[in-house]
Amino acid sequence: MSSGSSAAATAHSFNKILAQPKITSKSRTQPDVEESVRKIRRLILIEGIPAQADPTLRHRIWKILLRVNELPAETFLEYVARGPCEVREKIRNDTFRTLATDRGFKERVREDMLVRLLDAFVWRNHDRQETQQLGFTYVQGMNVLAAPFLYTMPSELEAFFCFAKFIEESCPLYVQPTLEGVHRGLKLLDRCLKIRSKNLCAELYAFPSVLTLCACTPPLDQVLQLWDFLLAFGVHLNVLCVIAQLLLIRDAVMASTSPMRLLRTFPPLEALPVIGIAVTLVRDLPTDLYDELVRHPYEFHG
Repeated sequence: MSSGSSAAATAHSFNKILAQPKITSKSRTQPDVEESVRKIRRLILIEGIPAQADPTLRHRIWKILLRVNELPAETFLEYVARGPCEVREKIRNDTFRTLATDRGFKERVREDMLVRLLDAFVWRNHDRQETQQLGFTYVQGMNVLAAPFLYTMPSELEAFFCFAKFIEESCPLYVQPTLEGVHRGLKLLDRCLKIRSKNLCAELYAFPSVLTLCACTPPLDQVLQLWDFLLAFGVHLNVLCVIAQLLLIRDAVMASTSPMRLLRTFPPLEALPVIGIAVTLVRDLPTDLYDELVRHPYEFHG
């Protein structure tokens, strides 16, 4: 079977799961929904999302994996109508350089779209701060985490609600002012990587990759493929994906007289080998360490 016909067959398999009957249908039972999500996860792991064969698949699947079922337009428009939030200047200091070298991203996502989404997110959490254990505002790196949603979703409305759900539920500790989750992730990376290449601490070379869930490493099409995996199985696996990238260049790092220079810019991302290594690494981790890894992006210790 040719790659084109294989991608078309995979797209058909995804569409069959999505359409019989619709996953978001209120008539479906929770076990039905969970079974459909399990099938989607399995297909993502085995085949990947064939975005070229069906450009609508990725955004439909991401919304299902994030459990984004409602898109109240009036709520988003109300946030936008408020104008600049209190940290607009901080947002603008970052948005202009978001994925700046990716022409495809720049053609599809304008800076004002990023600014509008991030302003709205700050306003949303300004209103909800009394009812939440964790508060949210804009922190550096959030612009890069928002970028894949604006690129993938067909509207700013969908991008906003998917981004908000992702930040607030999947990795809330990654976007606290102290970046607590990111620093936990870096410490866990060191513990998971049993052999510290030349005693280099993860804080020195892996910070951008952990902070942005590898979205800082081009090309964007590979980042999106990696995010398919992370949204399906958990953002905690990004730590293992960073380790996988290190293992792919391990020989060069070990042979280098200046390993930090080599690690400062990771090679172009290749999602499939990285995912394959990450899945293998899961099997090798002690249960207690893996449990800690799973919880580190969201579990608040008080």
